[in-house]
Amino acid sequence: MVISRGRMGGFDFYLPRNPPTAMNYLLQPLLLVLAILQLPVWGQDTVQPHDVDFASDIQTVLARKCYACHGPDLQEGNIRFDDRRTLVSEADSGLAPIVVGDASQSELIRRITSEDESERMPPEGKPLSETEVATFRQWINSGAEYASHWAFQPIQRPTLPQVARPELAEQPLDRFVLARLDAAGLQPVGRAEPRQLIRRVYLDITGLPPSPEEVAVLSRDWSAERYEQLVDRLLADPALGDRWARNWLDIVRYAETNSFERDNPKPNAWKYRDYVIRGFNSDKPYDQFVREQIAGDELEEVTTDSLTATGYYRLGIWDDEPADPLQARFDEYDDLVTTTSQAFLALTLNCARCHDHKIDPLTQKDYYSMVALLRDVTSYASRGNQTENNQLDVNTEVGQRYDEIEARERELRSQTREIEQNAIAKMPAPDQRATEGPGREKLLRRQLKDYVEDSQWQEYLQLKEELDALEQERRQLPQRETLLGLAKTDAQPEPTHVLLRGSPHSPGDLVEPAFPKLLGGGTPGIIPPHDGHSTGRRKALADWLASDQNWMTARVIANRVWLGYFGRGIVRSPNNFGLMGEIPTHPELLDHLATLLIDNEWSLKSLHRAILLSSTYQLSTAADAQGLAQDPSNNLFWRQNLRRLSAEQVRDSVLTVTGQLNEQQFGDVMYPTLSAEVLASQSRPGNGWGNSSPADQARRSIYIHVKRSLPVPLLTAFDFPETDISCEARFLTTQPGQSLTMLNSDWMQQQAAALLARVQREAGDALPAQAARVLELTTSQVADAQDIDELVDLVERLRKRDDMDETAARRAMCLVALNLNQFFYIE
Repeated sequence: MVISRGRMGGFDFYLPRNPPTAMNYLLQPLLLVLAILQLPVWGQDTVQPHDVDFASDIQTVLARKCYACHGPDLQEGNIRFDDRRTLVSEADSGLAPIVVGDASQSELIRRITSEDESERMPPEGKPLSETEVATFRQWINSGAEYASHWAFQPIQRPTLPQVARPELAEQPLDRFVLARLDAAGLQPVGRAEPRQLIRRVYLDITGLPPSPEEVAVLSRDWSAERYEQLVDRLLADPALGDRWARNWLDIVRYAETNSFERDNPKPNAWKYRDYVIRGFNSDKPYDQFVREQIAGDELEEVTTDSLTATGYYRLGIWDDEPADPLQARFDEYDDLVTTTSQAFLALTLNCARCHDHKIDPLTQKDYYSMVALLRDVTSYASRGNQTENNQLDVNTEVGQRYDEIEARERELRSQTREIEQNAIAKMPAPDQRATEGPGREKLLRRQLKDYVEDSQWQEYLQLKEELDALEQERRQLPQRETLLGLAKTDAQPEPTHVLLRGSPHSPGDLVEPAFPKLLGGGTPGIIPPHDGHSTGRRKALADWLASDQNWMTARVIANRVWLGYFGRGIVRSPNNFGLMGEIPTHPELLDHLATLLIDNEWSLKSLHRAILLSSTYQLSTAADAQGLAQDPSNNLFWRQNLRRLSAEQVRDSVLTVTGQLNEQQFGDVMYPTLSAEVLASQSRPGNGWGNSSPADQARRSIYIHVKRSLPVPLLTAFDFPETDISCEARFLTTQPGQSLTMLNSDWMQQQAAALLARVQREAGDALPAQAARVLELTTSQVADAQDIDELVDLVERLRKRDDMDETAARRAMCLVALNLNQFFYIE
């Protein structure tokens, strides 16, 4: 196929010259990435530090290269690289690995630089780079001092650094960025153009693009005050919750079904989703947000909100037919430990399930002490009753009365059944057989009295009368409202043991609830609730997690907020701050943000605002030759990162541009229309997938039903995450399936038609006016004359060369506009 190239607004697109139909246009809008995107390379940092920092420059290399043979779990030659004492003492070989102050005499340097593969360390994998070797030499010559890993130290309150150009700092946080740039001899690029910044801040806060009219009005008389007013207005916009709640749902592995073969639904899971949206919109203090999810049923003040928050425990996968029930039960505990430790602490405590952690100073005892803290959490359900453990009554008094009525009805029916069966046994054989079919009730009404004694008949009538009265009472009760959460807990859980090799069939030493020693340890002060429904252990855990003194919790969420605005965190492994995680590019900045959060009573919006008003956030995405040469990964934030829209932003932006978006918030899930081929991918095709009205289908993507066995193709094409485990950060890929989906899916054909209908209403029938309007809507900016001409030319070529009718050609024009790079990327 011959390809022709087009250019629009500085962005390239590619079209086949002789397509069989307009719908087969293989537009490749994302190729711009290869030319200008310069996406960060995971873990790469070409900027050399001036001084060796043990935690970031030495310890991380030791963890990756040396701990497997010389770490907490294995010490060949009696050498432990996590213990300085063994490095400065003679090893089994008679040589000291390190001669403090003299790298040239250190066996460690000889071994890592040896040309002899039988001696060179590490024995497997890539040898240390020249830069790493030089850093080790410098470290040894300067004293080979050890220090705790950065994340395992309490939060510091760093002083604001002096910078060469303080006028560039709009917020205190900017000084930490500028100080690193000064040290590297770099300068930040200029500010983004107002139109670019307006679109950026809309998409970053609300997840939706601004209208071209909004951009035009706001960019007029642009100033810092005008920008600040815009930020404050958008932070108060309810659309913020729909955007930022999805980030949290990724972290807590949110889905609305159980996975495995049947993948049954989790009733009322959507109420947890709504709880998160409301929490972000109301700026619920993050420490309270943590406490409610971990121990919402054990707080001093239990509310519907806090009970809904305990749905956190019910979001994971659940096997309703496990081969080994005991193993499955401890897999559920592991899911909770994994998610809790990674989501709130950025620690991979789950790696210590079967043995002490291979890298971080976390032990099996730490792991099972955390299990003990969560031991009163009951299993999601049992196969015989899949709601009793996880469905909570919002009105407990009403719910209790419903339960009492149901229990009494079971007793009464058992008693009436006994009287009926005794009577049936006395009946002639034909009548007995008749009671086994649909005519049972009719026969009993006619003949039962004849086969029972008078006293039994009176008793039977009384039982029936009470059943009728209970049914009448049920009808008069308020409608029962339930939510997903900890409906039942175990107030007296079994003792917890270290499980040898992680097997629940091989219990070892008894452990008590405790916090990891790595983070200060200690025995929690556990006070069981007065009503005795649970142990109180989770309340102690929640208080510890949400404490101002916990040096992980504030850092972790501050890093996640930063990631949301820059496409990467200050620590690029948001779920792992341990030795195998990425080191922070700006550790002092991270501590500054963490203390800012705590000082503002854990207000996340205060953190959002500080970042949004910073000069660092407002930088242009334009490339700079010196910056690219020294710091191609943009680890020092000398510019803003060009970022692709998330899966939800793509879909929601399409609906916004076409004028169809339904901004109704909250409530039950909605189901987009899926093709028969997609529905057939399940073991039971289409099972559990409903039908929603067109209006409901136009709601934002966060309200789409999340069925683990049936992901929505449009979302998965744009990297919707795996929901079985916590997702720390989404991939942002560029691959052909995205273009194929955006060009050829039925949904996109419908959206192109809707966009054409909109521009006809707003711009009239003239083709140039329609082309201008469609470009304005998709880019949020005034259309360039050259771009308008190219779209007009496209329509004319489709009509004349491909014999396409006018409507189809203009619909293709709309489809092209929805596939432009300017639509897909946040500049």
